[in-house]
Amino acid sequence: MSLPTSALLLLGFAIVSEVVATAALRASEGFSRPGPSVLTVVGYGVAFWLMGQALRTLPVGYTYAVWSGVGTALVAVIGWVYFRDAFSWPALAGVVLIIGGVALLNVGGGHGSQ
Repeated sequence: MSLPTSALLLLGFAIVSEVVATAALRASEGFSRPGPSVLTVVGYGVAFWLMGQALRTLPVGYTYAVWSGVGTALVAVIGWVYFRDAFSWPALAGVVLIIGGVALLNVGGGHGSQ
């Protein structure tokens, strides 16, 4: 089954919006900083709206697997690079496995049928 490009783009933008919102959540320092706090709320709202639009044509299992896998990997990398979160080789291996799992889901046709 071929997935519609427009729905995949919506999912991609949803993931980016969710990742930005999560980074802003960290920067908000418990919602004590107004700018990052607003970005968090708006970012999550946009992310869920976009994912809802993508779910009009994409299977929910596939969508959520890609959303959570790619989002988790990106947030981990942003945490390490931008926020100087602790880095460990097992954590890096976990991110690589997540990315590999999403790739296998795409290549292996795990998106099911509609």
